[in-house]
Amino acid sequence: MQTLRAIRSHLLEGQVIPALPLALDRRRRWSERRQRAVLRYYIDAGVGGVAVGVHSTQFEIRDPRHGLYEPVLQLAAETIERWLRGGRSLLKIAGLCGRTPQAIREAEFARACGYQAGLLSLGTWRVAPEAAIIRHCASVARTLPLIGFYLQPTVGGRRLSYRFWREFSEIPSVVAIKIAPFNRYQTLDVVRAVIDSGRTDIALYTGNDDNIIADLLTPFGQAKNPRYIVGGLLGQWGVWTERAVALLREIKAVRADGRLTTEWLRRNAALTDVNAAVFDPANGFSGCIPGIHEILRRQGIFETTACLDPRERLSPGQAGELDRVSREHAWLVDDKFVQQHLGRWLA
Repeated sequence: MQTLRAIRSHLLEGQVIPALPLALDRRRRWSERRQRAVLRYYIDAGVGGVAVGVHSTQFEIRDPRHGLYEPVLQLAAETIERWLRGGRSLLKIAGLCGRTPQAIREAEFARACGYQAGLLSLGTWRVAPEAAIIRHCASVARTLPLIGFYLQPTVGGRRLSYRFWREFSEIPSVVAIKIAPFNRYQTLDVVRAVIDSGRTDIALYTGNDDNIIADLLTPFGQAKNPRYIVGGLLGQWGVWTERAVALLREIKAVRADGRLTTEWLRRNAALTDVNAAVFDPANGFSGCIPGIHEILRRQGIFETTACLDPRERLSPGQAGELDRVSREHAWLVDDKFVQQHLGRWLA
């Protein structure tokens, strides 16, 4: 297990952290072979972490009918340890859900499997007072270093105030916050709260798949000592991941030398256009997870777009949109990289 200082340092460097999708076969059974393949893909693409058991992994894995939460976390941890080479650091992040007893049980299991941090979903706290949620977060953080998660209401999140994030930033073992409200005002609430707390050891990560590049290039706070959203923990970065790693590398160079041009505005719009095809906001994000699966299926990593819930499928016209953005924004597509290595990943 890495020390808390090492975890913080790794996150503050800025990493590409994909949210792991769940690999199923055509009969909706879990495919361990293809689950390993997608993890190997992420590692070889150069990611700095993987988030497992989160929204993209499908919250239904916790349903007793499926019983997949613990098996998926365990397989992911084992695959990462066996495939990782060269002394690279890669953070294993476990999705944590539910009321306090459930979230602590999940955190205890994740810690036993070697996970270094937990991404805490607050979906079951949608009508609770913020003070109760803070107590919940502090309790879970005593088991596993915590990454806060501001999730948009459309897919199960809730509105959280500046005051909430200011108090959340006081929890000692918070290491990062994933900012994913898909809302600029609420994004600024989180950034301002962390800055006002004085916590320079809390890393800011974008989960705003609709504004990734702008999030990563924006200097927040005082001009002489700006804070940046340093990396991304994203469902969008679960596809075309090798290109995402290259993109973040370029963005870090731009932040370092200050040579920001309007070309980056065009790139931001292009990546948002791609995300619209993958995440399906035109239909209330109903095709979000199948959209991720479809890209991986086309590349040969996944067998199917199937989800545990048979009602989750590509929306009408979504496949055509994926065709379009793959063609129009080919600089974001890593099909050649995948084809070079696919045989090894599936072996």
